[in-house]
Amino acid sequence: MALVKVNSEITGTVWKILVKAGDRVSEDDALVLLESMKMEIPVTAPEDGVVREVRVAEGGMVAEGDVTVVLET
Repeated sequence: MALVKVNSEITGTVWKILVKAGDRVSEDDALVLLESMKMEIPVTAPEDGVVREVRVAEGGMVAEGDVTVVLET
């Protein structure tokens, strides 16, 4: 088992969190929706795993490279 940090690829606002700790996800599942310049951008799982930690809050800001979710793979 390994921990994988899923980073934001953009600077924006956390519009919606789609997962919670303990959820099982598959590769390419949307984990978080970010909003930037009136566009919704999903943060997706890079591989199958279980959500161990959500490090963002709805309405909060993220910068490019910030960790949004930690997966155990």
